[in-house]
Amino acid sequence: VALQVLRHEEFEEGCKASCNGPYDGKWSKTMVGFGPEDDHFVAELTYNYGIGEYRLGNDFLGITLVSSQAVSNARKMGWPLKEVTSGVFEAEAPGGYKFYLEDKEQLKQDPVWKVTLGVSNLQKSVSYWSGLLGMKIYEKDEEKQRALLGYADNQCKLELRAVGGAVDHGTAFGRIAFSCAKDELPSIEALMKKENQKILTPLVSLDTPGKATVQVVILADPDGHEICFVGDEAFRELSKVDPSGDKLLDDAMAADNSDKWFAEHNMKKVSA
Repeated sequence: VALQVLRHEEFEEGCKASCNGPYDGKWSKTMVGFGPEDDHFVAELTYNYGIGEYRLGNDFLGITLVSSQAVSNARKMGWPLKEVTSGVFEAEAPGGYKFYLEDKEQLKQDPVWKVTLGVSNLQKSVSYWSGLLGMKIYEKDEEKQRALLGYADNQCKLELRAVGGAVDHGTAFGRIAFSCAKDELPSIEALMKKENQKILTPLVSLDTPGKATVQVVILADPDGHEICFVGDEAFRELSKVDPSGDKLLDDAMAADNSDKWFAEHNMKKVSA
């Protein structure tokens, strides 16, 4: 099983829910995963046409995959791998993000095992994600200052790991999204208001031209990690796999002459 492009969309101006970060210009998003969003973890890759590079912080610490195929593919391609613990290899994506490849046969439907976020206070973060957002605690290790949480046994897990200081979000602005019944969104928003927690985007409807209108509420945890809850009913329609996704992405990359344009004008893309 390999990662595949599930859908690709182009936008002429920034998203009103800041899906592409605090940037106003043309941008695109590409959803990639090992299968449909209904039952797989999916990464949303956002590309801001005018931005040349981002400063990474210590907020997003990596994605862990369980797949011997990923390790063998990296070796075949000559991609640098660093063994960090027995049978677990660190790989770095072109933008600097870390992937951890566990060299085991892929037994689960989805090889994505966990996403790791840095936190400044483990207990405070566990209280937020478990006590307020209702995640189950699967593991908690005070000595290593980490905890593993999730909403279901068969879903990708969230690992919280203390970074030994403040969390720095850099300039790349990612978020984690969960779908839930649309009727649950007002109660999530009401709970956060009652608990005096940060709401970045109150309940709002987002239009996707020619597709479903989805409702979202976007929160921030104690360290400012963004969390988006999206109404499941419309999202299922919006997130259907687009068989032309690969071609749309290829066409967009071929049409993107931004590097050439900046070079011809003796300019550099902006470093965010």
